[in-house]
Amino acid sequence: MTRLGAVVLPQLPPERLRDVVRAAEDAGLDELWLWEDCFWGSGVASAAAVLAWTRRMCIGIGVLPVPLRNVALTAMEIATLDRLFPNRLSVGVGHGVQEWMAQVGARVESPMTLLREYLTALRALLRGERVTANGRHVRLDQVALDWPPPTPPRVFAGATGPRSLRLSGEAADGTILTAGNPPEQVRRARRLVDEGREAGGRTQSHPLVVYVLAAHGPGAMERLEAEWRRAGHDSVPDTGLAGDAKAVADAVHRWADAGADTVVLQPAVGDDMAAFVRFVAEDVRPLVR
Repeated sequence: MTRLGAVVLPQLPPERLRDVVRAAEDAGLDELWLWEDCFWGSGVASAAAVLAWTRRMCIGIGVLPVPLRNVALTAMEIATLDRLFPNRLSVGVGHGVQEWMAQVGARVESPMTLLREYLTALRALLRGERVTANGRHVRLDQVALDWPPPTPPRVFAGATGPRSLRLSGEAADGTILTAGNPPEQVRRARRLVDEGREAGGRTQSHPLVVYVLAAHGPGAMERLEAEWRRAGHDSVPDTGLAGDAKAVADAVHRWADAGADTVVLQPAVGDDMAAFVRFVAEDVRPLVR
């Protein structure tokens, strides 16, 4: 069965997050995802609050930009949250927007090398291993967590290009695709991820999480078009969906059939996020197989 989630955009002021989270939990949403975009707010701090406010819902962070965060600190934070709220947290890491990384003096010469080293070290630390690494970007000297998770959580990688997708298949436990990937690109991403899994000898399942821009209610298509113009596109390609619950659910099936294990619906900036998560959980979810 396809899992259905929604994302809370970072443009939402932190003091309004609780109302959206309560609406999502009360409506029975499967998954709620958060971003860590510069310079809106902390993904880890927000996830901690959301996990404390809820009892059932799974929370995802997609994604943490690795140039901003020492890998040992990220492992400590993930392990702490996982022990406090077992089996409810998913975390993704990625290159980060290179312009933003340059703004804070964290841009590296080889984002691919950094992500590979980071994924390798982070997953080992979360497995409770003592790690020594002398890589180009990641350096650890006999580092081990005193409180590792009893069962290491999956570490997802945010990936876009072919090299990143293959790397995700080889070195991560799952892949996150941002909004902007039509179903045919999801199929292509799945093939590239599987190439990486084969190259890395990975045999376990590798979930694919796909964000899809969505709008409903009066003026849905106009808001969708405005969102794409804001992102620099001239028109709405086959990467978003607008309409009533049935139209949205039918579109979700197209992404699921293309290989998405979880479809995360993303509202337009300025939409009422509490109303959006209720729509996803109460109206769309019953229609998704």
